Amino acid sequence: MLNSTTTEPPAEVCTKNTLITQHIIPVLYCLVFVAGILLNGVSAWVFFYVPSSKSFIIYLKNIVVADFLMGLTFPFKILADSGLGPWQLTVFVCRVSAVLFYVNMYVSIVFFGLISFDRYFKIVKPLSTSFIQSVNYSKLVSLVVWLLMLLLAVPNVILTNQRVRDVTQIKCMELKNELGRQWHKASNYIFVGIFWLVFLLLIIFYTAITRKIFKSHLKSRKNSISVKKKSSRNIFSIVFVFFVCFVPYHITRISYTKSQTETHYSCQSKEILLYVKEFTLLLSAANVCLDPIIYFFLCQPFREILCKKLHVSFNVQSDLDTSKIKRGTAVQESTDTL
Repeated sequence: MLNSTTTEPPAEVCTKNTLITQHIIPVLYCLVFVAGILLNGVSAWVFFYVPSSKSFIIYLKNIVVADFLMGLTFPFKILADSGLGPWQLTVFVCRVSAVLFYVNMYVSIVFFGLISFDRYFKIVKPLSTSFIQSVNYSKLVSLVVWLLMLLLAVPNVILTNQRVRDVTQIKCMELKNELGRQWHKASNYIFVGIFWLVFLLLIIFYTAITRKIFKSHLKSRKNSISVKKKSSRNIFSIVFVFFVCFVPYHITRISYTKSQTETHYSCQSKEILLYVKEFTLLLSAANVCLDPIIYFFLCQPFREILCKKLHVSFNVQSDLDTSKIKRGTAVQESTDTL
């Protein structure tokens, strides 16, 4: 005979390692913030003198803006995670600051994809170039990208409208209503899909560009080794940044989102996924420090103006040598603006 007075199992006790979330990660974000603001401030200063005469330069300028705005959200996260700010600051991070962080991160990702698309048509299919590489078209595309990213993200601000129950333990997901939870899950899937699509296209386009450049310079039989190294360096820098900064986070993001919106995850699993998500998100944030290096490799006008402003001699001998090689105009330009 069963006992009529059944007892429920004790609630699962979760121990949270505050050393990681409140000390280590905020300190690392401080380092990224200082380096990112300085580097992107210099990049914005240099690009101010670079004329927007080509589509890929317009896309690079948009990345500078996105990275700078993304960096401005770091102090809010640092103060909220370390517990130095009031509880209202944590609510602001959940509702606004974190949303802006992701908007700017994916804007940057999309523009790198647009740059690879632009370079592909410029180098591999120069006869197919049309209005899609015009300055006005690039400006229109840039506006559309910003609007679409905001359209996906703004509902996460609006639907995070629930009252705070406990000011000592604020969880962003608890501030969302039911529709907000569903939109959060759906928008995360869309953003992750955008990243993997851009990453795949990046590899496809730059593989085709590399083959085109190598074939062209092998035919010229001059300076093919130096051009190979230069082209490989430019391509590798972009793919490397994507692989190191963004791939780890996007591998873990789906699992972390499910742990937030679904109930079958154990407390220990949620904590582990939280730590993994925070460290991989930190790698994504570090992208703001690495992008200026890409600008230096990717854009010759950026290098020239930076060296001029710093009163550093700019070595253009290799560029002059490669320009003497008889080849198509598009492939010649690719060695300097890949």
